[in-house]
Amino acid sequence: MTTEFTQLNLLPQLVQAVAELGYLTPMPIQLELIPVMLDGHDVIGQAQTGTGKTAAFALPLLQSLEPDHKQVQSLVLTPTRELALQVAQAIAQYGRHLAVRVLAVYGGQAYNLQIGQLKKGVEVVVGTPGRLLDLIHKGVLDLGQVRTVVLDEADEMLSMGFIEDIKAILAQTPATRQTALFSATLPTEIRHLANRYMRDPRAITIHREQVTVETTQQRYYLVNRGDKLAALTRLFEIEPITSALVFVRTRAESSDLANQLTTRGFPAEALNGDLNQDARERTLNRFRQNQIKVLVATDVAARGLDIDDISHVFNYDLADDPEIYVHRIGRTGRAGKPGIAITLLSPAEKRRLGQIEAFTRQKLERATLPTDQDILTHREDCLVNQVTMWLQRGRCHRERELVEKLLQEGHDPLEIAAAALKLARAEEKQRPIIPLSSVADAPRSNPAAKRRQGQGRDRSQPWAGRSHEPGMVRLCLNTGRMHGVRPNDIVGAIAAHANIPGRVIGKILIQDKHSLVDVPKEYVLRVLAKTGEVYIRRKSIDVQRAE
Repeated sequence: MTTEFTQLNLLPQLVQAVAELGYLTPMPIQLELIPVMLDGHDVIGQAQTGTGKTAAFALPLLQSLEPDHKQVQSLVLTPTRELALQVAQAIAQYGRHLAVRVLAVYGGQAYNLQIGQLKKGVEVVVGTPGRLLDLIHKGVLDLGQVRTVVLDEADEMLSMGFIEDIKAILAQTPATRQTALFSATLPTEIRHLANRYMRDPRAITIHREQVTVETTQQRYYLVNRGDKLAALTRLFEIEPITSALVFVRTRAESSDLANQLTTRGFPAEALNGDLNQDARERTLNRFRQNQIKVLVATDVAARGLDIDDISHVFNYDLADDPEIYVHRIGRTGRAGKPGIAITLLSPAEKRRLGQIEAFTRQKLERATLPTDQDILTHREDCLVNQVTMWLQRGRCHRERELVEKLLQEGHDPLEIAAAALKLARAEEKQRPIIPLSSVADAPRSNPAAKRRQGQGRDRSQPWAGRSHEPGMVRLCLNTGRMHGVRPNDIVGAIAAHANIPGRVIGKILIQDKHSLVDVPKEYVLRVLAKTGEVYIRRKSIDVQRAE
């Protein structure tokens, strides 16, 4: 039997709002979470992007508001400005018939605009931890009347170094508040946070089987690291792309790849932490309006994206963590539409592919890249199809007059047609087919043998020694995979102990007994000064330069 929103004991105004937005049947997390929050319980929701969690907490949050009460009654914390804006917009839409005032606060926007709105009175504030704490310190954000606090994407806030800010903000709210925490993963620090600040929380989990999009086709291509651009452009030639997200590791790589694609005839833009908020919003709006088809993004910059019509997700660099991989591919194949997730896999990444397949319990299909002849044939087929379409339309009156003029001048009809097609194909010169080198499909490397030969660090590998990203310095930590360390642990620990923003930390490579991390050179001395004081999983960590 299908459950509808009308059966969840929501206010009629809220049911009307969701109906106007086209939602009649609640998603699994909404069915489980809404009744629990309406009863006043604290909740821990383990759910990923695309599961409907925003409506799951927004509707009970709105129902708990006291009308005509101008002080802040509900607070939502998010890791990024983009997510803060989207959550605030969603809450405003759901509460449109309750005359709810919702304010998004985040860094990069002028203080006076946010302060002015707070002084006028708002019921719901959605914001990033840093800006929320600034407004509290300025004495313009009073959380003394807050009834509900939502921590959205808590694991990402942890990885960005916001954990101490979150604790400071929660300390400003009443002990009687209702708290809802949402996280795709539940690392130890998040569990400690829940134990300290939540009261007998109810756990609600949307399992991987429920969030994996069945309509998403997953496949990979085995290529040498240096051939990934060639592979990507070949796929862009053949794939029926309407819009695509391409994931890379670092901000510098996102800008470089976007430029490389554009110069090769595939217009693309970068989405990374170097963009200010206005530039970021302009880029996303161009993407949503199909003015650009390709965004090259880092994982952090892509957090909070909620766009339903992404046809392709490309893993240009394979994610270090299987759950990050699931986050990435969850952005295609939404709303019942088919989606395609493609991974460009170098031989060195094969082990991580096995971890991802074990985690998702799905085998990725290995595919073969298009050959030069495949691409040339596809181009010609597309050209013939376009010509055929215009012939069927019969709307080439002026062009027919030009052809008749050329005929009168004595030119051969076949030669005229051939010259016209030649001109039509001129733009193909901007898209040279980049050659591919043969890839050694070798078995997975033997870490023990590598340690015997290179004492644990292979200097020939691109991640060893110096950082290849301008302005970054590579550091080495004496903890690694055998200690259960994950990228989030490293970012959170360095950010918290060295007091630097987690978002500025660059590439991380976790090896068996040690880990390598890129840090902006202006923060290096601050991080090195904390060696022995940085703790990961209750273990004191030594930090040294990797050179």
